[in-house]
Amino acid sequence: MRGNRNVGLLIVFLLITVAMAVAFFPSVNQNVAEGLNAIAPIDTESLDGATRTIFDSISYARSIHILAMLLVGFGFLMAFLHGHEFTSLTATFLAVSIAIPVYMLVKCFMPGEYDAMNITGFLFAEFAAASLLICMGAVLGRLKMDQYFVLAILFTIAYIFNEWLLLESGLFKGFLDTGGSVAIHAFGAYFGLGVVATTDKKFQGKPAPQSTKVSNEFCLLGSMILWLFWPSFTSAVVSPDHAYLTVLNTVLALCGSTLATYVFTKLIRGKIDIEDIANAALAGGVCIGSTCSTANPGFSMVIGICAGTLSTLGFSVIAPKVCKLIRGTDTCGVHNLHGMPGLLGGLFGIAITGNVGVQLGAVIATVVVGLVLGRVCGAILGLFGTKNDTYQDEDDFILE
Repeated sequence: MRGNRNVGLLIVFLLITVAMAVAFFPSVNQNVAEGLNAIAPIDTESLDGATRTIFDSISYARSIHILAMLLVGFGFLMAFLHGHEFTSLTATFLAVSIAIPVYMLVKCFMPGEYDAMNITGFLFAEFAAASLLICMGAVLGRLKMDQYFVLAILFTIAYIFNEWLLLESGLFKGFLDTGGSVAIHAFGAYFGLGVVATTDKKFQGKPAPQSTKVSNEFCLLGSMILWLFWPSFTSAVVSPDHAYLTVLNTVLALCGSTLATYVFTKLIRGKIDIEDIANAALAGGVCIGSTCSTANPGFSMVIGICAGTLSTLGFSVIAPKVCKLIRGTDTCGVHNLHGMPGLLGGLFGIAITGNVGVQLGAVIATVVVGLVLGRVCGAILGLFGTKNDTYQDEDDFILE
């Protein structure tokens, strides 16, 4: 695709973006340093009942924001497939409706999980649903509705296992992943790629996914809703004293990835590609997850710039190579938006913790577990038949 790149101007835009990020570093900006030093820790263990109820009410508000992300944000983001809009939105409804109760029930029966029914347990269930929707994006358009039902149950159980492995088993003690860059985003992406690698050979020769101007507009709507509520996602389970810092870090990371996406989509493609804007602009939110409550604002914006750059490169350059490697199609490009930026976020955690072995080990473990269990799940899904009309609603809906 050719266009007027204005390379010099784009480089200036990029330098201005980087300069803004640097200006937010505490070592450069005294006001930022004083603001961070003023954060006073809150002893949440000694809160009285009334105060705890207030904090729970705030968490409830965030939980509703996350539901908006899951149902409206993810739903419309995946509505870019023309002729598959009903399936994309209904599968989103179905997945969320399965993942939340399954997660909470399984956790209730696990030893020591006595608080699974409180607001925190509900938020973690929403995280599982988000990871499931990421996984679904990889195989979107090539499963029947019944298969989404099966996928939701199998994935949620696998997610709980990986969550236990990373956060509770003791194998990765000190692993930093507050907002789930690795446990939520990367795991969902690589599980989805595992499913694709097992099932996609059945669809060789089938029509490729198609989008239209209208379906892409719905996709942009979903993207903006996700952008809007992402700070609630990352701050949902952080300590109250770091909630505002988490929100600020998340917004600056999203700003960084959005600006980097604009610059690099034009540099690489010549013109703006709507797929990049609707997806790679969100990569900052994915990548900042691991360090969302511990990074400083300047570092957060740098993380966003790096994530947006990597994600745009993923959609424009890396994606065909990955699809060739797994011998299938990553419909929504979850590897570009959630996989690589999620892993990058986990690696950025090294700068905060200094614990290379733990962070790197958790990242590798997540990729391996996701791919292996995804392939197992794909084999099971194959027992439930094959979708006849790929990327179309006809198999499951009455269309008039």
